[in-house]
Amino acid sequence: MRNIRIVADSSANLTEYKGVDFSFAPMKIIAGDKEFVDDINLDANKMVEFFDSYKNRSQTSCPNFGDWIEAFGDAEEIICVTITSGLSGSYNSACVAKDTYETEHPGRKVFVLDSLSAGPELVLFIEKAQELIAEDKPFEEICSALLEYRENTSLLFMLESLNNFAANGRISPAVAKITGFLGIRVVGKASDKGQLQPLNKCRGEAKSLDTIFSHMKDMGWKNGKVRIAHCKNIGATESMSEKIRSLNPGADIEVIPCRGLCSYYAEKGGMLIAFEKN
Repeated sequence: MRNIRIVADSSANLTEYKGVDFSFAPMKIIAGDKEFVDDINLDANKMVEFFDSYKNRSQTSCPNFGDWIEAFGDAEEIICVTITSGLSGSYNSACVAKDTYETEHPGRKVFVLDSLSAGPELVLFIEKAQELIAEDKPFEEICSALLEYRENTSLLFMLESLNNFAANGRISPAVAKITGFLGIRVVGKASDKGQLQPLNKCRGEAKSLDTIFSHMKDMGWKNGKVRIAHCKNIGATESMSEKIRSLNPGADIEVIPCRGLCSYYAEKGGMLIAFEKN
């Protein structure tokens, strides 16, 4: 039996994945002397409530070398997917673990894919890897196919708050104050270089969802998969799903609640939409 494993960091919002050997390396969210480890024991809702009232500086920490080695386990072939290197050191840390793992276990192979994205777009890559494994594709062919597939997926997001981006030093507090003021929400995308790129400032959720759907169509979505992650905003995901199915009643849509890392950045009301462009 083939000993192959898919591994991701916890920005994928998955702790398990049916049909394949899967493991994940946890991110961490740090606020003063309090640390939230994004593992199976984390209560993401309680963490979100904590940050609703926490006003001081906070930060995130990527999986370290040991976390990745532990996640690799004893697999002979490993497909590893990380959050964009444009926002985190997770990819670099996984590459260091890859080099060590392959050196210590001659003949074993590790492929590390920089998603250039976060959240539900990682889920698309994991699903694609699972499909290729089920077809018993050679390891090198899986790696090439995932790099090609990355060119055909995208991520859009809607944020009601940028407070944690400001607390983490990624944007200025003045910019963060824009969101939430008079119902302003930021709509943006993951750029080709893996940076979060704001596109629009919309007043109200309905306008934001209309804007996201317009961007999806402009970016090439017709009938591909759609994966949606949200932070305590199931209503927005239902509205978004209705818009998508109004154009394609049989659309393949799945909704995933944000776990720790994505909840920290998306904040309450935030939503991330990943999709296949063709």
